[in-house]
Amino acid sequence: MKKSSMFVGLDVHKNSIEIAFAESGRDGEVRDYGKIDGSLVALDKVIRKLVSKSYELHFVYEAGPCGYEIYRHLTSKGFDCAVVAPSKIPRQSGNRIKNDRRDAQMLARLHRAGELTSVYVPCLEDEAMRDLTRAREDAKSLERKAKQRILAFLLRHGFRYSGKTPWSGVHFRWIATLKMSHPAQQIVLQESLDTLSECTHRVERLTEQIQTLLPQWRMFPVAQAVQSLRGVSLIVATTTVAEIGDLTRFESPVELMSYLGLVPSEHSSGESTRRGSITKTGNGHVRRVLVEAAWAYRLPARISLKLHKRQEGLPQNVCAISWKAQLRLCARYKRLQAKGKANQLIITAIARELCAFMWAIACEVTVASEV
Repeated sequence: MKKSSMFVGLDVHKNSIEIAFAESGRDGEVRDYGKIDGSLVALDKVIRKLVSKSYELHFVYEAGPCGYEIYRHLTSKGFDCAVVAPSKIPRQSGNRIKNDRRDAQMLARLHRAGELTSVYVPCLEDEAMRDLTRAREDAKSLERKAKQRILAFLLRHGFRYSGKTPWSGVHFRWIATLKMSHPAQQIVLQESLDTLSECTHRVERLTEQIQTLLPQWRMFPVAQAVQSLRGVSLIVATTTVAEIGDLTRFESPVELMSYLGLVPSEHSSGESTRRGSITKTGNGHVRRVLVEAAWAYRLPARISLKLHKRQEGLPQNVCAISWKAQLRLCARYKRLQAKGKANQLIITAIARELCAFMWAIACEVTVASEV
């Protein structure tokens, strides 16, 4: 006898979980179970009650700060579970009442109707590498802010560096010669320099850990192969693969571009067609590193010494894709520049196509590993 399906909506918070049920074939009825403790033990008690009633359970909850612990717990027990993107949940424009009970009922109802979009859930190893790259990104941001604070402090007190390259060895030696008018200000300057030094060392330590742990990662072949592309260094490659996961899960590069928010927004109706700036939806971490990598294509196509070293030992077809990307993207940059396009617009267009070449390389690596 076939079991009837039960769709279970979970509104997950730090200390509580609100639960609602929606049975298949009963379109109008969604039942509220109530609020339970936020622990997995309390959730298991509810699951045992539902299993005893011979239901085929389908769980759903929104992606949020609580992570994927519930998803991994439920899937390890053999249950179907989906984590949905909050930004893609259909919402009624006239509904002005929101609470945990209604949110759980809405999730159960929409999951039964098949109107929810699931997010990609990384495995534990992929999430660990993603945490590592994000930690380095945070440290780099703190380093940049520390530099800005020092420059602002010096400018406020009338000190202007006349050299061309800030934060070089010459620049630091110039700062060391400065004497502030008050001892308190000298202390502030020294403490700010110490903060900058600690941030710089933290970035170096995290970068070293990425280099050490990357060869042990299951996605290392893909991360190594995409480094054959110009501008895609160790950090760019690791960040992209760690954030996206398996690039070949996208059926086409257009889907990957859309996922990263690099496609133009559009508002068209009838005979009117209007396209605007990029959507900026999806993963902003990958979008940022791809834009940084795209600046490398403003220069003529060539295989530098660093790029040649990164390509050593890689398959010939991967290197061929890399060279094809250089020829196309460098020429595209010059062509758009000749049309008078703004640099930021050109770089965004280059970053959009660059992710397509990364997808192509990932497909080659996957096919080679399967043979």
